Amino acid sequence: MGASKTDLFTQEQNDIAAMAKALAHPARIAILQYLVEKNVCITGTLVEELGLAQATISQHLKELKTVGIVQGTIEGTSVCYCINPKVWKQYKALFNTFFKDVNPTSSDCC
Repeated sequence: MGASKTDLFTQEQNDIAAMAKALAHPARIAILQYLVEKNVCITGTLVEELGLAQATISQHLKELKTVGIVQGTIEGTSVCYCINPKVWKQYKALFNTFFKDVNPTSSDCC
């Protein structure tokens, strides 16, 4: 597969694509929904809640941390994860802009 030519696109387009890629798994959506609902979480709780293996949860959290939407802190032997509110707001704004309303009465489309 060829290299992605991200330099051909705007920073906003690259940011939306990176976030969409991070969200492109139902387990990650479930993790984010759980973190939003609980406002803080320990990894073990996610394992119990989602029924996935610890290693699988960790891999999904790594992907979410890579795009910055999840942050974590180490507390003894546990890692506590939560939503990064600043990044959450940024991506919410990006997606709201991207999914702007279309004119459903336009007949210029197939």
